[in-house]
Amino acid sequence: MRSFAPNGLARAAVRFKPAAFAGTFVALMMAALIVSACGILLETGARASVPPERYANASVVVAADQYARLVTGSGDSRSESADPLPDTARVDAALADKAARVPGAEAAVPDFTFPVRQGHGVLTGHGWGSHAFTGAALTSGAAPRTGEVVLDAAAARAAKAGVGDTVTLETATGRAGFRVSGLARDGSGDVAEDATAWFADARSPALAGHPGKADAIAVLAEDGADTDALAAGVKNALTGSGAKVHTGDDRGAVEDRGLGYAKETLTGLGGSFGGIAAVVAVFTASGTVALSVAQRAREFALLRAVGATPRQIRRAVAAEALLVAPLAGLVGCLPGIGLAHWWFGQLKDRGAVPDAVDLHVSWIPLVVAVGTGLLTALAAGWAAGRRPSKTKPGQALTEASVERLRPGVTRTVLGLGALVGGGFLTVLAARSAGDDAANAALGVVMLFMLAVALLGPLVARLCAALFGLALSGGDATAWLAAANSRTNARRLASAITPIVLAMAFASTLVFMHTSESHVAAQQLRAGVTADHVVTDPAGLPADAVGRAARAPGVEAAVGLLDTQVLVPVGSGGDRWLAGSATQGISGSGEQLAKVEDLDVRSGSLDRVGKGRVAIDKTLAASAEVEVGDKLPMYLPDGTRTSPEVVAVYGRGLGLAAVTMDRASLAPHVTSGFDSTLLVRGGDAKALTPLGKVTDASGYAVEQDTDRELNAWANYTMAGVLGGFAAVAAVNTLVMTVLDRRRELGMLRLVGSTRRQVMRMLRWEGLLVAVAGIVLGTAIAAATLIPMMRGLTDEAPYVPPLVYAAFAGGAVGLGLLAVTLPARVALRRRGAERH
Repeated sequence: MRSFAPNGLARAAVRFKPAAFAGTFVALMMAALIVSACGILLETGARASVPPERYANASVVVAADQYARLVTGSGDSRSESADPLPDTARVDAALADKAARVPGAEAAVPDFTFPVRQGHGVLTGHGWGSHAFTGAALTSGAAPRTGEVVLDAAAARAAKAGVGDTVTLETATGRAGFRVSGLARDGSGDVAEDATAWFADARSPALAGHPGKADAIAVLAEDGADTDALAAGVKNALTGSGAKVHTGDDRGAVEDRGLGYAKETLTGLGGSFGGIAAVVAVFTASGTVALSVAQRAREFALLRAVGATPRQIRRAVAAEALLVAPLAGLVGCLPGIGLAHWWFGQLKDRGAVPDAVDLHVSWIPLVVAVGTGLLTALAAGWAAGRRPSKTKPGQALTEASVERLRPGVTRTVLGLGALVGGGFLTVLAARSAGDDAANAALGVVMLFMLAVALLGPLVARLCAALFGLALSGGDATAWLAAANSRTNARRLASAITPIVLAMAFASTLVFMHTSESHVAAQQLRAGVTADHVVTDPAGLPADAVGRAARAPGVEAAVGLLDTQVLVPVGSGGDRWLAGSATQGISGSGEQLAKVEDLDVRSGSLDRVGKGRVAIDKTLAASAEVEVGDKLPMYLPDGTRTSPEVVAVYGRGLGLAAVTMDRASLAPHVTSGFDSTLLVRGGDAKALTPLGKVTDASGYAVEQDTDRELNAWANYTMAGVLGGFAAVAAVNTLVMTVLDRRRELGMLRLVGSTRRQVMRMLRWEGLLVAVAGIVLGTAIAAATLIPMMRGLTDEAPYVPPLVYAAFAGGAVGLGLLAVTLPARVALRRRGAERH
C-alpha cells in the first residue's frame, strides 16, 4: 500500500489545481449516489421482515409454502427458483390435531380469513376459534354455532342488527341468513379490519370456499414451554405434509402476503436495475477519470522530460485517486441515502411495500459504494496513465501536443466485438417471440453502449466529418467547430458518450412502457364489446350474473373472476415462472364471444371448460405450446395443473393472457366474488343495484388509469439513469471547455471576437448533442423494435412530444454546459490581458 500512499506531487496537484479534479469528483460522487441507493434497496429487500400482529400471541404458526418453485437443469447445473404465489396457499385443517398433541402445545387453532358481503359492504370473516390468539371477546350473547354469526360493533351497526336478529350475508356458498348469536369487540390481533364477523369453526372452511383447508394453524404454547423445542416438535409431527413452521418475525410473513412481493420488488430494483445502474455509473465515472488524466498529458510529458520515472507517474495518478475518490464517495452516499428513502417511500405509497417494513440502512452498501468509486478511479487512472508513463522523455512533449489518430488495438477489437454482439442479439431478438425477444433485446442496449464507448474516437471522428459536410456552406465559426471536432475526436467522444447513455436508456425504459400501454389500450377498447360493464371494488354479488341475465333485453351476461397464474416460460435450462393475468368466466365460450372479442387466432373458445383453457399468442410463444398441447401452470394458491390449450387469441395484453372456466379457478382464490360483469343488451338502470355501471369506453378509461398508476416505476428508473447520464454529460462538457482556456485565449489573441468564439463553441455543443441523440435513438430503436415485435407484434409507440422533450433537453443541456463555462473562461482571459 506504500506505493499508493499520496505523495507530494499528488497532493500538490489537487491543492493547486482543484478545478482539474472537480469533474472527477462530481462523477465519482454521482456513481456513489447510484450505487449506495440501489445497495440500500437491495439490502432492505434481503432483510425485509414484518413483525407479527395477528399471530403475535401464537408461539408457532404452521402454513403452506407461499412460493411456487421451479426446478431446471440436472446434476451440477440443477437450480431452483422461487416466486411468490398470487394468492394464499392453504394447509390441511386436520393438521391442527397433530400439532395440538405435540408436547408443550396448549392448543392448535386453524385460522380462516375470507371476505363476506353484507348489502353493498364487505366484512372480514373469521372462525370463532381465532379469538384464542387474537384477543377478541364477547360483549354479549354466545359463541356462534352452525348457521350463526358473531358481529363486532362496526358490522352490527352496518347491518342494524343485535343479538337474536337475522342478517343476510353472502359467502362463497352463496347468500344465506345467519342468526346473530353474539356481539364482540375486536382483539389486538384483529388488525386493519373495518368490520368483522365470526362464524362457527366447523363451517368456516366451506364458507371461505376452501373445504377442509385453513389459511394457517396457530399453535399456542403452554406456560414455560420453549418456543424452539415446540417448533421442532411441530415440524417433526407434520413431516411429509409440506407445511412450513414459522416462529419469530417469520410469522409476520404468513399473515402479510405482500412481504413476498415487496422483497421481490426491492431486490429487483436494487439487484437487477441496480446492477445496470451501477455499471452505467462506473462506466461513466471511469470515462471522466480517464478524460481528467488525458487532459493533463502535457504535465505528465513535462515530468517525463525532466526525469520522472514511469513508476512515479503511475504512483502519482493512483495517489490522486486515493485523495479524491474516498471523499467523493462519502459525499455521494449522503444523497444516495436520501434517494433510497424517497424511492422506498414511493413504493410504500403505491402499496408495493407493506407499511410495517422499514428501510434498512447499514454500513455495507455505503462501503461498497465508496469502494466501487475508489476501484473505478484506480482502474481508470491506471489505464489512462499507462501511455504517458511509458513514453520516452524525448517524445513526451511531442506526443502530448498531438492527439493519437487511432485508438489502441485492444480497445478497437473489444469495441468491434461489442458491435458484432449487439448486431447478433438484434437479429436474434427479431427472430424470437414473447419473453425470448424481450430478453435478447435487453442485451442489445448494453452491448451497443459498450461499442460506442470503446470506439468513441472513431465514432466521434465520423460524426465530425458528417457534421462538417452539413456545415460546408456555413460561416467560419461552423467550419472551425467541425475542424476542432475532427482533430480532437477523443475529447468529442468523452462528451458524446454520456448523452448517448441518457438518450438510449431513457428512451428504452419510457417508450417500452408507452408501447405496451398503447397496444394494451387498443386491445382493451377493441376487445370489450359488451354494452354495459358492471364493477364493484368489493366484488359483485354472488348471484349478479343470474340477476343480470334475467333483466329485460339482456342477450348475454358473463362474470369475470380476475386473478393471476404462474406459467413456466423460456426454453431449455433457461426457464422461469411468468405471472399471467387470468380471467375465470362464468358462462360458456359462446356467451363470452358476445361480450368480449379476444381475436381468436386458432382453436375455439367454445371448448373452454374444466381442464381446458385459452391463452394469448405471446404466452403461447413463450411457453412453446399451441392448440392441443398441455400447458403446465401454478394456480393462484400454488396448485399445479396442466390444462389443455383449446384456443390461442391475440388480445391478451389488453384483456387477460389466460381464459379459463370460473368453477376451476374459484376454489384457488381468497375471494370468489366476480370482479367484473359484462352484459350485452338491456338497460343500464336495471343493472345499477349490482354495482357501478359503465359502458365499454368508460371501463377502458378506468383500466388505462390503473395502468398509468404503475408507470412510475419505468419513469423513475428512466429518471435515475437519464438524470445521472445527463449530469455526467454536463460535467464532461464543462471539463472539456475549461481545459481549453489556452486555446480560447489564442483565438481571441489572433483577432476572433468574443461572439465568434462563443458561436464556435455553440456549434460544437450542438454537434455533441445531435450526435448523442442520433446514436442514442439508434440504440433505443435497435432494442425496442424487436422487443415490441416479440411482445406486441407491433412497432414501438413513441409519443412525439415525449421524444421531442428528450431531444430538446439533450440539446439544451449541451448548449448550456458549453456556454456557461466558456463565458467564465473568456472573462478570465479578458481580465488577465487587462
